[in-house]
Amino acid sequence: MANFPTIRIRTRRKYYRLIFTGLMALMMSLIISTVLLLIKVGYIDGFFTELLHSWGLAFIVAWPSAYFCAYMVQEHVLSKIEFY
Repeated sequence: MANFPTIRIRTRRKYYRLIFTGLMALMMSLIISTVLLLIKVGYIDGFFTELLHSWGLAFIVAWPSAYFCAYMVQEHVLSKIEFY
């Protein structure tokens, strides 16, 4: 087995929510776009072109939505729960 070096990126803690929601929105919009496209039209010629177009539009909506929802949940819901 090849041992690949671990890549680590250092950034400020204040960017955590922005990076986290960005990655979540990227993955979720890809999965949802793929599944909905397969359900709606099936696997057709030009599937990946349509997928990239659909994914781009979905990501434009998903990232601000995910950022807003993460803020609301962390600040207004989880702050009211006492974990032990």
